[in-house]
Amino acid sequence: MIILGLTGSIGMGKSTVARMFGDEGVPVFDADAVVHRLQGPEGALVAAIEAHFPGATGADGVDRFSLSERVLSDEEALQRLEGLIHPAVAEERRAFLRQHQNAPLVVLDIPLLFEKSGAAMVDKIAVVSAPADIQYARVLARPRMSAEKLERMLALQMPDAEKRARADFIILTGGSLDETRDSVRRIVACLTGAQDS
Repeated sequence: MIILGLTGSIGMGKSTVARMFGDEGVPVFDADAVVHRLQGPEGALVAAIEAHFPGATGADGVDRFSLSERVLSDEEALQRLEGLIHPAVAEERRAFLRQHQNAPLVVLDIPLLFEKSGAAMVDKIAVVSAPADIQYARVLARPRMSAEKLERMLALQMPDAEKRARADFIILTGGSLDETRDSVRRIVACLTGAQDS
């Protein structure tokens, strides 16, 4: 099995690219989706998050907007939150890899792959990237997003240029969806072909 780490800064189109890998029949572990489930209604982390951050949860689980506002500017609070989330996600990831142990290629979609030392657990890395103006337009179109919040989020992420410099593959999403899909297909062919050689 080849484990491909898929990463990219906020607004680069990583979720779209992950779906494209799935469309090609590649099993994809979506760390964000796991976090949403763990923090959703009756999610496994809701009680622990409420205990550490009173008032951050409700009938629908964790209020992610409220919680992010509380931790983005407070490094100690962010570390406490990550201390709850990361072990739970790691266990889900191990279960995913066991489930797909016979697949020739799997994708681990991990937003903070470089920032949280995730690169050590993958064989190859693909970075999703787009021009900064497209990135900003995408993110600022999201509900309850502001330029100030975006800047705070980007300050916690490795710069795009540095991510691209560390990548084995770069997937550009500033053009058409067909161009992006062609890039994904080339990577799948490259990695599964390498497996056959």
